[in-house]
Amino acid sequence: MHTPTPHTSRRTVLTAIGAALAAGPVLGAAPASAARPGLDDPAKKEIAMQLVSSAENSSLDWKAQYGYIEDIRDGRGYTAGIIGFCSGTHDMLDLVELYTRRSPDNPLAGYLPALRRVDGTDSHEGLDPGYPDTWRRAARDQVFQQAQNDERDRVYFDPAVRRGKADGIGTLGQFAYYDAVVMHGNGGDGTSFGSIRERALGRARPPAQGGDEVTYLHAFLDARVWAMKQEEAHEDTSRVDTAQRVFLRNRNLNLDPPLDWQVYGDSFHIG
Repeated sequence: MHTPTPHTSRRTVLTAIGAALAAGPVLGAAPASAARPGLDDPAKKEIAMQLVSSAENSSLDWKAQYGYIEDIRDGRGYTAGIIGFCSGTHDMLDLVELYTRRSPDNPLAGYLPALRRVDGTDSHEGLDPGYPDTWRRAARDQVFQQAQNDERDRVYFDPAVRRGKADGIGTLGQFAYYDAVVMHGNGGDGTSFGSIRERALGRARPPAQGGDEVTYLHAFLDARVWAMKQEEAHEDTSRVDTAQRVFLRNRNLNLDPPLDWQVYGDSFHIG
């Protein structure tokens, strides 16, 4: 069980990003010419999961987070699971609906009416007091764990990697995209992933447009830091400054181990 820390307050998922990522023009499918190994390589994907977990849960053990759940008072209701599914931002509802299609008698199915009512709000109406314990119990079910994996990939991971490959950036750049989508979503506001990318494009071109990869990624991370500072919950930018930026300055564009970084003052290592 995850022990809450001040770092947890950095978690956020924005409303309805699944549809925007899957269908929006910003995260379109990559052309065949861009198809090359990247963050979707199994070993690199495992590194990505650990990197995100270090920032989201202060731990490299991302698989221990299936049962994580709490209200971190960010206006999005309950935040839970391996990627921060939120009761107020539709992705938790999508997840539980998927779980119920696969396992109709699951312990969370009875909360679907309440999840539909609170969607878009920070309310717990109909969820308290039993929902957190029920979530933790469901998290022991491999069907629920797989549902979390599949929704993470559908909504966040796969679209970010496709966009990164379309822009011609490598594994590190694809991770920078993925981490930005996890935190900011891809809604229509000025701090969404799409807006961050557009801000970066105003300063540098990605390799797919003839630009230098390192120069472009610095521009993207600059835009990401700007976006983070627009929201109090994200004002600590160490997940960029002392993690992604470190890898970039070392020109480790493939995210090859060993990796050493810090997030919120904690040190991490992947050998």
